[in-house]
Amino acid sequence: MVSGLTHLGAQGEANMVDVGDKEETTRTAIAEGFVAMRPETLKVILAGNAKKGDVLGTARIAGIMAAKKSHELIPLCHPLLLTKVSVDIEPDHALPGLKVTALARVTGKTGVEMEALTAASVACLTIYDMAKAVDRAMVITGIRLVEKTGGKSGDYKASS
Repeated sequence: MVSGLTHLGAQGEANMVDVGDKEETTRTAIAEGFVAMRPETLKVILAGNAKKGDVLGTARIAGIMAAKKSHELIPLCHPLLLTKVSVDIEPDHALPGLKVTALARVTGKTGVEMEALTAASVACLTIYDMAKAVDRAMVITGIRLVEKTGGKSGDYKASS
């Protein structure tokens, strides 16, 4: 392992981490992201008047589906039997825009940070796609891990 990075071998080559000897524990991760937009765009989305349909419902489903496919998108990510994925989307009038919060949970040998981050990212991208006809200047920002529990490395909570 080079520089403490778990996905690099002794010679610096990329490799998938062997989690075979790790203990199965319940692991949870929460990620968030934001989509900033014009106040008028937020009103259209919240009223359910977007031309493509239900922006929030579609983004929620897209995020859940993305979490389940993280291992297909991220080359060295392990496929996991997720026990829970949820995506919550709420208006942030101060932004103005939408805050996306994604939770992923598994009982397994490796964490679910990538699944939560993928869910939040794809939900934000879906919001953009669904509303771009109204506002191409939307900005996706603040994708980050907020919290993780379980596993050998212990718990993590981002500072505000």
